[in-house]
Amino acid sequence: MKPDTSKFDKILNASEQFGKVNHEPDSSKEVQVNSQQKTMPFSDQIGNYQRNKGIPSASFDKSKVYIVGSGIAGMSAAYYFIRDGRIPGENIVFLDQLSVDGGSMDGAGNAKDGYIIRGGREMDMTYENLWDIFQDIPALELPEPYSVLDEYRLVNDNDPNYSKARLIHNQGQIKDFSKFGLEKKDQLAIVKLLMKKKEELDDLTIQDYFSESFLNSNFWFFWRTMFAFENWHSLLECKLYMHRFLHAIDGMKDFSCLVFPKYNQYDTYITPLRKFLEGKGVKIELNTLVKDLDIHIDTEGKVVEGIIAERDGKEVKIPVGKEDYVIVTTGSMTEDTFYGDNKTAPVIAIDNSTSGQSGGWKLWKNLAAKSPVFGKPEKFCSNIEKSGWESATLTCKPSAFTEKLKELCVNDPYSGKTASGGIITITDSNWLMSFTCNRQPHFPTQPDDILVVWVYSLFMDKEGNYIKKTMPQCTGDEILAELSYHLGIINQLDNVVENTIVRSSYLPYITSMFMPRAQGDRPRVVPEGCSNLGLVGQFVETNNDIVFTMESSVRTARIAVYKLLNLNKQVPDINPLQYDIRQILKATQSLNDYEPIFGEGILRRVLKGTYYEHILVNTNEEKEEHESFFAEQLNKFQDWMKELKI
Repeated sequence: MKPDTSKFDKILNASEQFGKVNHEPDSSKEVQVNSQQKTMPFSDQIGNYQRNKGIPSASFDKSKVYIVGSGIAGMSAAYYFIRDGRIPGENIVFLDQLSVDGGSMDGAGNAKDGYIIRGGREMDMTYENLWDIFQDIPALELPEPYSVLDEYRLVNDNDPNYSKARLIHNQGQIKDFSKFGLEKKDQLAIVKLLMKKKEELDDLTIQDYFSESFLNSNFWFFWRTMFAFENWHSLLECKLYMHRFLHAIDGMKDFSCLVFPKYNQYDTYITPLRKFLEGKGVKIELNTLVKDLDIHIDTEGKVVEGIIAERDGKEVKIPVGKEDYVIVTTGSMTEDTFYGDNKTAPVIAIDNSTSGQSGGWKLWKNLAAKSPVFGKPEKFCSNIEKSGWESATLTCKPSAFTEKLKELCVNDPYSGKTASGGIITITDSNWLMSFTCNRQPHFPTQPDDILVVWVYSLFMDKEGNYIKKTMPQCTGDEILAELSYHLGIINQLDNVVENTIVRSSYLPYITSMFMPRAQGDRPRVVPEGCSNLGLVGQFVETNNDIVFTMESSVRTARIAVYKLLNLNKQVPDINPLQYDIRQILKATQSLNDYEPIFGEGILRRVLKGTYYEHILVNTNEEKEEHESFFAEQLNKFQDWMKELKI
């Protein structure tokens, strides 16, 4: 129902701005200057001022909303349709091909049969859209009025996250991870990449740009294993990540920049959000595969008139009215997952000739066949040897493995506090294997004597150091053997195997969103000409945000709702810390392993004793400067500027 705004109607009716909002402002193109025409906040001006309840330009209480896919993007869309669009929850229906909600954000199992989580989520404090939702969603375990955000803060504010064993080698020895180890030319390459325009990077890979010294540095070990980047992945996406996490670069060595939930991703996010939506009357129809949309296309635009689905083996057509809306999750990073256990390896039943043909990709491909505005899904689902990797979830009773794990954890993993603090990467692993033990219990009903550990590897074509097979060829017991070898406990393998349940997952498209891409390969959230169709998830285009995060899924959902309903609200661009001189200086110092940077001596002298003295990170040791002050620093700066020209 449209709220009574009669006392403000004169203002709204006379306004030249009402109903003409730029719902997706772009900070990378905006000159931030106040003017007589500017009424909205700057593109990336985040904060409570953006929490206003924008008055809808029309009433949508008769509109129906069909959301294809019940992952975090789809659920977020439902939330924004209800909160900001004022659409009744009972008018919203989810259609999902799976038998359980949550999409790629899974988490299931028990201590007897083993738990399974195909992937996990590292969280950043600057995920403004994610926290916008979860500050309103009732907490999972705390009583009213606490929210999921309140629970999250309670855990992380009182239990700092960091790692004491980010890198290991030589069969379980902690490797020095205190430095990035970047040569000056590689630091300069990062600066140059940050300065390049996005439009220059179409279809380029990381290895097309960076040198071997960069690709062999500690920095790249940290980066690639934390985010799951391969050398052949998109240079553009790598650039976007560097902008997005510039403020966190100094904390990547020990993961002190991250915050983690109390439980797994399904129980932390999906369960409370689903309960909230169901409480509003939202319906979730599972085991329903949407294959295509009936779209009327003419010179005036593109209008969805029907949804073609398959339910119980029968084709069903759902009519879509002119006042109705359809939200589609395009593609799937977890489609065609192949599973293994202790005694069996995953049986991978697809290759490049048959990939991208299952339900999670079918709808996007059918849309793309109708118009170029829907993108090119084949760019992302046709090279599984470059987009896939395998993970394994270990359900562990006390054993030699859990004892070794204690040595590598910040706190005793049975204590309920931060354990490994994030992934531990084995640098001399042929598979480039990493593993993590998050706070325990990882599941709400997990027994006290059980630990849940997650393992993944990036290199799928290499034989192991101990097991002379690739990881996808290995049984769960063989994965345990390879891990035990790298931990220096191979002589106790029988004890480890006896007390560890392994459930493995081969994911052919898990980093498909990182594949090299060009403009137009991904559709916009609301493609050109579409009046009642929005696309959400990891395979749609945003201005500056990155993929493979919950934040990007939520962002796409929010943009879709605001644009389709033409709400008098905007979705702020990514957090502006990349423009903060303090963060830029900190990142520069960190990339140089806190050795003096160009001009640092001058800057310290200028700022000493002033209000701004604190913006440079103090090093533990005062380093004596041997330069002839102004002359040499100025010459270095001039030489650096010459090198920087692109």
